Amino acid sequence: MFSVFDSIILGFVQGMTEFLPISSSGHLIIARDLLGISQKGGLAFDAILQLATACAVILYFRKDIFELIANLFSKTKDKTKNNLTVCLIAGTIPAIILGLLLQDYMDSVFRNISLVALTLVIGSLIMFGADVFLSKRKKENTKDVEISVSKSIIVGLFQALALIPGMSRSGMSISGGYFMGLSKEMAVRFSFLLSVPIIFGSGLVKLIEIIKEPSLVSGGSSVLVAGFISALIFGWIAIDFLLKFLKSNSFMVFIAYRIVLAGVLLIWFI
Repeated sequence: MFSVFDSIILGFVQGMTEFLPISSSGHLIIARDLLGISQKGGLAFDAILQLATACAVILYFRKDIFELIANLFSKTKDKTKNNLTVCLIAGTIPAIILGLLLQDYMDSVFRNISLVALTLVIGSLIMFGADVFLSKRKKENTKDVEISVSKSIIVGLFQALALIPGMSRSGMSISGGYFMGLSKEMAVRFSFLLSVPIIFGSGLVKLIEIIKEPSLVSGGSSVLVAGFISALIFGWIAIDFLLKFLKSNSFMVFIAYRIVLAGVLLIWFI
C-alpha cells in the first residue's frame, strides 16, 4: 500500500528523471523495488506523475505555448510558429500509434528490472552516437537545419522508443533532433514541447480511469495529490537544469550514469 511518503519519493524520482535523459519509467520501476511497492497498477500512478511533469513543461514554456495557440487564431499567421505547431502535431503521431499497439505490454512485460538494465545501455549507445554526430557537424561547420514535418516525425519515432522503460523520452527525442541536423537549442526546445501532448494526454486518460475506478491506485487522493505536487516541483527544477546544462555540455555525464546504473542493476537485482 502506498503512503504519502512513498508518493512524494516517487514524485521526486519522476520529476527529476522525466526530463534528465536517464529514463523516468526505468527509475520508477527501480524505486518501487527499493521501497518494496508492488509494480501492479504502477502504470496508472506513473501516468498521474507524468501529468504533473506535463504541467511543469506547460508552466515553464507558457509564453511559447501561448504564442503558438494565439497564432492559430490570428488572421496574420506567423509562418515560423505555424510550422512549429504542425511539426509538433506530426511528431506526436508515432508515440500515439505505437502506444496503442504496445498498451498490453506496457503494464506487464515492460515493467521489469532486467529490461531496464538492457535498455539503459541501448539508450546510452544512441545518445553517444547523437553526441558524436553533433560534434562532427560542428567541426565541419555544417549549417543547422530547420525543423520540418518529415524530420519531426523521425524525432517522434525516437521519442516513441521511450515507451520501453530505460530508454528515456528526453534522451531519445533530443538525440533524434541532433541526428536530424537541428541545433542543440532547437533539439532541446522541440523535445520539451513535444513531450506535452503525450505525457499530458496519457496522464489525463489515466486520471479519468482512476476517478471511475479508485482501486487502481491504493492510498487514496492524498497519495495522488502528494505525488503530483512533488513531481510538478522537481519537474520544473529538472527542466531548468537541463536547458542550462546542455548549452555547454554533452550527454556524456548522463551516459556514464546510465552505464553504471545498468551494471548495478545486473549485479544487485538479477
